[in-house]
Amino acid sequence: MKPKIRFKGQLKAYTSWPLLFSTILVLFTVGIYFVDIRAGFVMTVCSLICIIIALVLYFRNKAIVVNDLINFATQYGQVQRQLLHDLEIPYALLDESGKIIWTNDAFEKTTHIKNGYRKSIMTLLPEIHKEDIPVTESENELMITHEDSDFRVSMHKVMMTEMMEASEVIESFDTESYLVAVFLFDETKINALQRENDDQKVVVGLIYIDNYDEALESIEEVRRSLLIALIDRKINKYFSSMDALVKKLEKDKYFVVFRKKYLNDLIDKRFDILEDVKTVSIGNEMAVTLSIGIGVETGTYIENYENARQSIDLALGRGGDQAVVKSKDEIFYYGGKSQKAEKKARVKAHALREIIEGTDKIIVMGHKIPDVDAFGAAIGVYRAAKTFGKKTHIVMNEITTSIRPLIESVIATEEYEQDILLNSVEALDAADENTAVIVVDTNKPSYTECEPLLAKCKTIVVLDHHRQGTEKIENATLSYVEPYASSASEMVAEILQYISDDVKLRPVEADCIYSGIMIDTNNFLTKTGVRTFEAAAYLRRNGADVTRVRKLFRDSMNDYKIRAEIVRNAEVYFDNFAISITPEEMHIDSPTILGAQAANELLNINGIKGSFVLTEFQDQIYISARSIDEVNVQVIMERLGGGGHMNIAGAQLPGITAEEAKAKLLETIDTMLKDGDI
Repeated sequence: MKPKIRFKGQLKAYTSWPLLFSTILVLFTVGIYFVDIRAGFVMTVCSLICIIIALVLYFRNKAIVVNDLINFATQYGQVQRQLLHDLEIPYALLDESGKIIWTNDAFEKTTHIKNGYRKSIMTLLPEIHKEDIPVTESENELMITHEDSDFRVSMHKVMMTEMMEASEVIESFDTESYLVAVFLFDETKINALQRENDDQKVVVGLIYIDNYDEALESIEEVRRSLLIALIDRKINKYFSSMDALVKKLEKDKYFVVFRKKYLNDLIDKRFDILEDVKTVSIGNEMAVTLSIGIGVETGTYIENYENARQSIDLALGRGGDQAVVKSKDEIFYYGGKSQKAEKKARVKAHALREIIEGTDKIIVMGHKIPDVDAFGAAIGVYRAAKTFGKKTHIVMNEITTSIRPLIESVIATEEYEQDILLNSVEALDAADENTAVIVVDTNKPSYTECEPLLAKCKTIVVLDHHRQGTEKIENATLSYVEPYASSASEMVAEILQYISDDVKLRPVEADCIYSGIMIDTNNFLTKTGVRTFEAAAYLRRNGADVTRVRKLFRDSMNDYKIRAEIVRNAEVYFDNFAISITPEEMHIDSPTILGAQAANELLNINGIKGSFVLTEFQDQIYISARSIDEVNVQVIMERLGGGGHMNIAGAQLPGITAEEAKAKLLETIDTMLKDGDI
């Protein structure tokens, strides 16, 4: 049924005023009758005439007004239609299914269609799908590419009822029909400018030579400078081709800056510099490999550099010979597929494999009064040697309380031989000319469990994370001393990953190595880096159980009380140094271990920059020194004949009492503070 058209608003009031005036006139006439009947009669006649005129005007002129309004609307619609036709923005109307029902000239010109095109817009622009057409929502936007131009498509749902309600002339009628208005905004130039601006952003990169020292050692000394020059030339030539700035920071480190437009070329080529630099060969037995860290797409240059630094750490932690690109939200890895990844740990692992394969028997030993790290590293080397079918022993003169739970868990496993652990005498009897001695967690011969063993065996390997001092094992066939590693167990975990694909750690062995890392890092709080967590992840994959390890290292009540007593008796020196002596009267199986634990506890006190715990054991004074970051305890312990790391160090003072050792320590601290050495 055709909807009735009724006026509303101002037009309704304007057309209704004669009827309203007639009503007022009738009321006025009634009032006249109360004053004078004859006057009322005259007024009645006048009112009837006026009412007749008003009715004629209302009903006769309404049709005329409607016709005039329709004519005006038609003309106004034609004007609007022409304006839409001439609109420079491509515009079209769709029905509910996406079929085109009207287009303007710009739309027809852009899409190369003729007037009267009535097919679906999805046929015309395939990048628009049916689900893109707004049904429940009122509008939608998407980006498309049409004939090498970028368009932002804006689609608006237009309800028919809304159009009718917006009218000031005609009242709405009940319908749920709607149209879809489509605008095509050409953003080709804007996107081109954005891409150009993005291409000009600065990319920061760090380039490290993974095996610099090892590569030089594998070549004659007279050719070393030539090898370095060739590597420099390769790197500079490669990045100079992309208008990059290359700066050599150290002998094996480079800093590079270039525009982002060249980064995609590097990615497309998979950073072929990684393979290109391996072709440098002038007699070197070992191919040179690179690690590359790239920082990009951050707000500032400093953040880009920080991303580059984190990327290079990731590249090194993953084995080197690869590139890592870190943006604000994502990390991408390239390369690293070579089976000859000559990262230092990988190179050392290959060398260790050759030594193990060339000997009949392996003897592993750590330092005196072995701790968890020494035993964890030893058990890891044991598994590597057993993988190659070699008879292997671990030298252990004294089982301390700290490692007893680990040893008991190993011995309880039936697959281990009864002679896996030997004392010094037994180790000397078992050693022969074709025996290799592998020393872990120390590089000082006097600190080893059996120093005479070093003189008896010709093949010696040293795996340690402590800095080398004046005293060191001189005749080592292979020496891998990495002060930046958190522990010897971390180093062994790395070696196990590279030495052979056949290495299969038992869960109890993974627990031992994981324990060594955990104890030496104070539950991953000290000296932890990317490589530390990579090693821990490898051990977790091989069955290490965090809960099981935690249960192994729960303290007895007696040990807990003694450690608390050591902390309670601590003296604060110069407001920054905590110094304590382990009580002699208390029974302690492994006093040096408790001393180290107490030194860690003292660092939790606010204001303490360095802690020192002195323990008397076997006619010697053992000093456990710890710090967080502000004090280098290593240099202090070196003054007392010891050593270690910046944050973890120690010393052994024979022939003196604890009080004398304390006085000597205080004197050393005074002197170094006065000289500005700490």
